[in-house]
Formats: sequence, C-alpha cells, structure tokens
Amino acid sequence: MAWTWIASLATGNVSQVDRVWTFLPLIYTSWFTFYPTLDSAPFLYRVHGVSSRAAMMFLLQSLWMFRLSYNTWRRGLFSLSEEDYRWAILRRKVPAWLFQIINLSFIVIIQNIILFMLGLPTYRVLVEENGPLSTPDYILFSLGIVTLALEFTADNQQWSFHDFKSSGELSGTQWPGANIQWTEHDRKRGFANRGLWAWSRHPNFACEQTFWIIQSLFPVLASNKLDPLSPDVVTPLWALVPSLTLCMLFWASTRFSESISLSKYPIEYSAYQARVAMFVPFVTPALKLYHSWRGDNERLERLIWEEPAKQD
Repeated sequence: MAWTWIASLATGNVSQVDRVWTFLPLIYTSWFTFYPTLDSAPFLYRVHGVSSRAAMMFLLQSLWMFRLSYNTWRRGLFSLSEEDYRWAILRRKVPAWLFQIINLSFIVIIQNIILFMLGLPTYRVLVEENGPLSTPDYILFSLGIVTLALEFTADNQQWSFHDFKSSGELSGTQWPGANIQWTEHDRKRGFANRGLWAWSRHPNFACEQTFWIIQSLFPVLASNKLDPLSPDVVTPLWALVPSLTLCMLFWASTRFSESISLSKYPIEYSAYQARVAMFVPFVTPALKLYHSWRGDNERLERLIWEEPAKQD
C-alpha cells in the first residue's frame, strides 16, 4: 500500500494501484487456499489439506487474472507512464491539495483494502470447511466460467471499436465475437453500442461485479448455518461484503465515467442512457417497452444506432 502512494508522488501518476489490480486478489486468495500446506499452519488445517472448494475458487480467479492482465497489457496500462484518463480529468477539476487527499484516501488506501477483501471469501472456506464439493459449487463454477467468457467478449468488442475509431478501418484479426461491422456513423458517435454493448452500457463491468458475487457465494451456499432459526444466521453472509463493496466502487466510478462521456456526446449518450441499462441487460427490454409506450423509442434508437446528431 505504501509503495503505491510513494510511487504516485514520485512519478505524478496515480494509476499505480491499477498495475497490481490484476494480481493482488489472486495473491491473497492463494495464501488462504494453500495455507494448510505450510508447516506453520495449525495441525487441523494440515490434516484436512487444501480445500477443494477453495481450489475451485482459486482456479476461477486465475482465469480472471489472465483475462484482466491480457486486457491491461494490450491497453498499455502496465507501462509506468500510462495513467487512467479519468484521473487526469479529475485532477483538472479539483484543487491540487484535494486531489492528493483523494489519492491517499481513495486511490491508495480504499482500493487496496478492497483488493484484500476480495480474498476473504476464500478465508471463510478455510476456517469453516463444509465437506466435499456439491451441486451449488459446480453451478457457481459454471456460472463463473460463463461470466468470464462474456466479460472477455465485452472487452474484445470494446477493443474492436476503439481500434476502428482510431484507425478508421475494420480489423480482420479480432477475437471471436468481436468482429463487429462498425460503421462511420458509429465512429462519429464516439462510443461502443453494438454486440453486448447494445444490452448493457458497461457489460464488462456488469460481468466483473457478477464474477465477484459468484466468488462470495461459494462459502455462503456451502455453510450449514443458514437455518433461519440459527442465532448466528448472519455469520456466513459477511462473505458477501467484499463483492458488494466492489459493486459500490463500480457504481461510483461508472457514474464519473459516464459524466465524461455525456460531456463529450451529450445528445447520443443521453439517449443511450435512457434506452440501455447501465449494468443489468435484462432491464434493457423493459426500457424499450417503456419508451415505446412513451412514444420516443424510435427517436432514441435512431440516435443510438443510426446517424448521429450534429453537435453545435
């Protein structure tokens, strides 16, 4: 935690936490997963060995790490000179002293705490082993794989759009699911709006939150203390706190990101916000019905998916 703050002061770049975001949750999870293999571990932990449930969670997080690391690498964010564009905008909006308070309190301390918290569901599995893997575990594992596949696709579709936006040419080397025929109208509009992005304004963020909720549910559904009559019924539910905290972070950061997009594309992006859900794709059809009832759905869809409006 300290080095990320010192590095941000020394370089003037506050995206230091972003460079370790892809690794830290897995590092914390690996500690709790493989703790029983240490000679210093308590005897009972060593007797039971590595939990199959914890190992399953570790495997999912490993796949998550490879996906995020790949996306971070191709965007150039591992470079020490790269900084999240939002911090540069925020730096211009607030006094220098306030920005440094935000840097220390939120960017450095709070985000590092959240990254540590993401390993705590595995700690819950470590201290309360509830027998062999069961149906809920396999269902959660399958949902985790599907979620990561969708998130990878959303990342690739966004990359495909920005590649087209910067070059003006369609690339034939995109990943499966990302070979979208972007048009010049899409390019002028300025933001991805097709594929998964037609169902959610931030499908990658929606999948990210879903993934960590799935991780939190492993110890919750494995617990034998969910009997409503049990006096400690709340105990296993604390495993949900890390993922819910992350959801709060994503909601706040997404609101800020969208305020930037809205300032750049006020007409089209406001239509996009009205017609497409922020995260949950199942809300988007309901929004279509609502705006059809209001009589403005055709206008919104024309702004989002057809020729963009002319800016003053």
